[in-house]
Order: sequence, then structure tokens, then C-alpha cells
Amino acid sequence: MHPLHQHINKHVALGENDFKRVLRLFHGIEVKKGYRLIDQGTIVKHQHFVLNGCLRTYMVDADGKEHTIQFAIENWWVSDYISYYKNIPSVLIVECLEDSELLKIHVDDLHQLFEELPQVERFFRKQLENAFVAFQMRILSSLHLTAEKRYDLFVKNYPDLGQRVKNYQIASYLGITPESLSRLRKQRIASEQ
Repeated sequence: MHPLHQHINKHVALGENDFKRVLRLFHGIEVKKGYRLIDQGTIVKHQHFVLNGCLRTYMVDADGKEHTIQFAIENWWVSDYISYYKNIPSVLIVECLEDSELLKIHVDDLHQLFEELPQVERFFRKQLENAFVAFQMRILSSLHLTAEKRYDLFVKNYPDLGQRVKNYQIASYLGITPESLSRLRKQRIASEQ
């Protein structure tokens, strides 16, 4: 079964013929490590499903400091959703951290699927609900958890991601310095021995 079909079927039942209708509106792309899938200032018209690879969504503040918003690995979705839904220039950058294979769908094609197949609209509603909950939990954890607890939560929720992304990117995601991340890792190793 196609990975996207498996992914959809985790949330809604979608038959083979309906999935073929869905897949015809997605376009496969292969991008190299370092490629910027989305750059600041562009109007985003696609969202992407990750078949293989790892991507990072981040912004650069006025002082040039990077703030990682999201990592996206296999079976995850990635885009600048503010630009995608509001049709305004992107403030985020989506960069490929590994060579990646993606499926992309244009916003107009997605709306066409919503009209044709209500279960697809239901699937994307569930995706948005899950994303909203995850982002809200992340905001709350950054407000009340210590850096150590945020790191523990990151390792628990994304056990293999630390091997695929750079330390400064994880530190940026956690809202700490790379030096603080290094200290937390050393403390964790010492406590496990």
C-alpha cells in the first residue's frame, strides 16, 4: 500500500479507487539536501507530504538568529501554513536537511478533493486538529517547563531525530543555546551510568 494511503487510512477509510483520485492531484518531487523548499517572502501554494527525508521549518529574526518551528520526517506534512491559508508572503523557511522525496498538492487541488471526497476533508481536518494540539502543547511546554524537561520531552517524542539533525537545530527548536544542549546531554549520559 502506498505510504500516503496508509497515512490517510490511519484516520479515515479511503478505498483504492478514491485513493487513486487523490494521488492524481499530488505531484512527486525529489529535492537535495540544503534545498529551500520554501523561502521567506514567497506566497505558498503547496503543502508537502514527506515520503523520505528530513526537513526543517524555521524563521530568522531581525538579529539573524534562527528559530526552529518544526522538523518533518517520513509521514509528516510540512508547509508555511500561514502563507498557505492566508495567501500572504511566507515568514518561514523550509529547508531540506537530507535528500528528500515529497508529494506536494496545490491548495486549489486540495479544495477540489474536499468537494469530491468528504473523507479527504475529514482527514485534513483531523490533521489540523492534531497539529493545533501539538503546537499548543509545545507553546505551553516552552512557557512552563525547564530546558531539561523540554529536552527530555523532545527525546521521548522524537527518539531518532537527534541522529538526523544538527545540535544547533535541536537547540533552536528547544529555545536554548547549543552550549546548554551539550550540558543537558552530558548530564543525561552521566545520570544513565
